[in-house]
Amino acid sequence: MTDYTAFKVELSNNIAHVQINRPEKINAMNAAFWSEIIEIFQWIDETDAVRVVVISGAGKHFSSGIDLMLLASVASELGKDVGRNARLLRRKILQMQASFNAVDNCRKPVLAAIQGYCIGGAIDLVAACDMRYAAADAQFSIKEIDMGMAADVGTLQRLPRIIGDGLLRELAYTGRSIDAVEAQRIGLVNRVYDDHAALLDGVFAIATEIAGKSPIAVAGTKEMLSYMRDHRIDDGLEYIATWNAAMLQSTDLRVAVAAHMSKQKPEFAD
Repeated sequence: MTDYTAFKVELSNNIAHVQINRPEKINAMNAAFWSEIIEIFQWIDETDAVRVVVISGAGKHFSSGIDLMLLASVASELGKDVGRNARLLRRKILQMQASFNAVDNCRKPVLAAIQGYCIGGAIDLVAACDMRYAAADAQFSIKEIDMGMAADVGTLQRLPRIIGDGLLRELAYTGRSIDAVEAQRIGLVNRVYDDHAALLDGVFAIATEIAGKSPIAVAGTKEMLSYMRDHRIDDGLEYIATWNAAMLQSTDLRVAVAAHMSKQKPEFAD
């Protein structure tokens, strides 16, 4: 498996563990982070042995967001011409959006395990995941407003579907920090664990349960849920009818039914 600068990636029992691995920098998202995450999720999408993904951060914190050194390097590229500056900045922003689009568009379920700081760009990342889980010490903040900018890598587009419009506006306008208890109450995270060790144990237990299901059924379920974010109910019903016209012919259906009838655990091919 490829060695990465900003990440550590492991595959075990059909679960890919993607760990942000810059603990000495509070897992700040440097230039390598943004390019490597696209490469990693391309590998995940193309590798049938991967059925579920867990994203975590090494050390005490999940991530402090975008590395300020990266922002400084972008600023150093700006010149005197407003039009050319705007074109450069737009290109950089779209490139960074593509990094988290790779997470959102992944065909496999992606679970985020969050401890300590989850700030700024880290919120953009977890918003692109399927589910989020937190340790009791987790702190969340849409910090961009305090940097004099609007969040531009996915938070403002994805979080309204997760926590609701009004709450998102409050957090985005104020930049205030919320703890794990409030994050669970507003639906940002599914569950809160006592500490980091319990968090990883709990999230990997959920990932293991998902990995034991039919990968055809899981992929179809994720595809339908994602499709319904911007389609009508009747569009979704038409799509699932067409999708399952093919997928119900999979051997996974027969394997699942036979296992249920015999009260055995089913074993599905990758």
